[in-house]
Amino acid sequence: MTQDLARIRAFVQVFEAGGFSAAARQYGRSKALLSKYVTDLEDGLGVRLMNRTTRKLSLTEAGEAYYREVRTILAQLDELDASISERSSEPRGLLRVSAGRNFGETSLMPAILSFLAKYPQVTVDLRLEDRFVDLVDEGFDVALRITSMSDSSLIARRIAGLRVMLCASPGLVAARGAPRTPDDLRTLPCIVDTNYQSQANWRFTENGKTISIHVEGPLRVNSPLAAQTAALAGLGFALLPSFLAEPLVAEGRLVAVLEGSVPGGQSLQAVYPHRRHLAGKVRALIDHLVEWFATHPVG
Repeated sequence: MTQDLARIRAFVQVFEAGGFSAAARQYGRSKALLSKYVTDLEDGLGVRLMNRTTRKLSLTEAGEAYYREVRTILAQLDELDASISERSSEPRGLLRVSAGRNFGETSLMPAILSFLAKYPQVTVDLRLEDRFVDLVDEGFDVALRITSMSDSSLIARRIAGLRVMLCASPGLVAARGAPRTPDDLRTLPCIVDTNYQSQANWRFTENGKTISIHVEGPLRVNSPLAAQTAALAGLGFALLPSFLAEPLVAEGRLVAVLEGSVPGGQSLQAVYPHRRHLAGKVRALIDHLVEWFATHPVG
């Protein structure tokens, strides 16, 4: 098997380098050995893979088909080797992470500090902004997102469950009354956080069923912290992540309403591009976050 891989790798190296001499210089192997490996491969397959002349090297039709397949196989083997090596060694290097600003500044930072203390050879470049970054185009290793579903072109691992709370200021509740049913929100001012997938169509549970209520109000904003500020100012009712709302409810600065009707379903997810084998530093971070939030609930 090892000999077969050496022959296949020699074939790929020779073609990609543009010839036997160039491959010998590039990979530090003798031209004669590369030629022998390619000839042995062709003899074993019973087909010519390369057309060789003194001036030019090209693939036959069979060679082109073979090259397309074995190049992918070799890349997967190399990736697997790298992954196994990373698992057996200390995670190291730069790790680029994206997360929402409010969540990152409140709940995530302690977890990141703990991770860095555990893995001192890793450097984290943490970008906090309230948008869904393009992981591949912008070069991120992983994004931490609060969502109920993930992009089909990405892989997601659930880190922790999250809750949202419907809140308003005590003054607004005294003036307009607390909603007794979700339907009452249709006539009450509401603050819409456009980060939520459903935006102004808020979902609730009623009699065991999920219902959608369209709400309106004086403010639409793409920041849960800004929505919280508006709720504190008495501008309207707001759906807020529990990690922001709970301390203010405990202090009496906000009032939670319809607590039995606000559904869960959202979660903190680690999202990363499709890769057959996950880099060791990314795996280490995700595993650490799962352990961290198991004992430090987000909400």
